[in-house]
Amino acid sequence: MDDGSFEGERRRWLAETYTPAPEREGPFVTVSSEPVEPLYGPSDVEGGDYARDVGFPGEYPYTRGIRPNMYRGRLWTMRQFSGFGTARQTNERYRFLLGRGQTGLSVAFDMPTIMGRDSDDPFSEGEVGRCGVAIDSVVDMQTLFEGISLEGITTSMTTNAPAAILLAFYLVTGERQGARFDRLGGTIQNDILKEYIAQKSWIFPPRPSLRIITDILGFCAREVPRWNTISISGYHIREAGSTAAQELAFTLADGMAYVQAGIEAGLDVDEFAPRLSFFFNSHIDFFEE
Repeated sequence: MDDGSFEGERRRWLAETYTPAPEREGPFVTVSSEPVEPLYGPSDVEGGDYARDVGFPGEYPYTRGIRPNMYRGRLWTMRQFSGFGTARQTNERYRFLLGRGQTGLSVAFDMPTIMGRDSDDPFSEGEVGRCGVAIDSVVDMQTLFEGISLEGITTSMTTNAPAAILLAFYLVTGERQGARFDRLGGTIQNDILKEYIAQKSWIFPPRPSLRIITDILGFCAREVPRWNTISISGYHIREAGSTAAQELAFTLADGMAYVQAGIEAGLDVDEFAPRLSFFFNSHIDFFEE
């Protein structure tokens, strides 16, 4: 259907078929206050071919998925974000979840761990093991994954400022299990720029933090090639009050900053960029999201 015939059909449909809700005042809008028209078609796509620009699955511009067969070929990893109390208590939870079909792990650390403080630090009082698991040493990390083969799962760790230290704990834990670094897979959030915008759990100033991140990018590209080195996160920005458009804008800007920092550090973009992942919020306006 070309634009001309579509416009004629749209006018006919609006006049004869579409019935606005009489009790509504003003236009329909998304949760981000963007207006939503009753019907969209080819003439709403500026400067492009409607059919061609939608593309095919697994091909640029990836509007229909990044792989040709998507989840028909490989299911998504199922993981419950979990962690509480001591490493021993959380280990029991992880083994329970894996025994009932969970296919990966997602570690929630407590606030002292997220802020790089030991559990016996006076500033940690009242927060140890409250909103996640307390990890103070590599021994705690070994306890956390006791009886769990790190080569057999992937692990997501929600940590930012101390991400390098917790990743090191994880790699040593795998090494002590007999695993090679290049056989370990998972993700560290490691998205420090988002912390200054939204979640506020930073330790170091921005430039030193970016230096730590580029060191991680280079190390993992060489030694831990299956590891996702940053999960660039819009979720927290949205939870802090942004609109969907602002969430996307700030998150992509952060991602571009990490890529630029990696390039300026002398890294080959094709060696580290494929291991950058994204983490977005999802509200009820399906098409806007």
